[in-house]
Amino acid sequence: MRALILLATLLIALASPVCAGDDVAAAQNVIRSQEQAFSHDDAAAAYSYAAPAIHDMFPQADIFMDMVQHSYAPVYRHRSFEFGEGRAADGMVVQRAHIVDDNGEAWEALYTLEQEADGTLKITGCTLLKAGQAV
Repeated sequence: MRALILLATLLIALASPVCAGDDVAAAQNVIRSQEQAFSHDDAAAAYSYAAPAIHDMFPQADIFMDMVQHSYAPVYRHRSFEFGEGRAADGMVVQRAHIVDDNGEAWEALYTLEQEADGTLKITGCTLLKAGQAV
């Protein structure tokens, strides 16, 4: 009986990193999809990847897009956008992105995503700092 419990525990432990990796990959897909929507000026699509709390703060897609254009310019338009480290736990994902803006300046973005009741991941926030800037 102990061997069976040990085996079950081991299988669960081995499966967890795979699930976390799947969550990180799913989060990257959501972020990349929103990034592509910004590049095509598709406010409705970009807004669809935002969590309900973001919708509460910005009740219309065009208001959300205006905020991103003015407050997150490197996310809205950039030369490069590459993923860094990502971590998942308890229905939440934290994902870093390395961005070079249109002026050639380097930025670090830290995205947070949350799993919704329907199983989808939505972006709950993005913190943007110039590369090398202290938090």
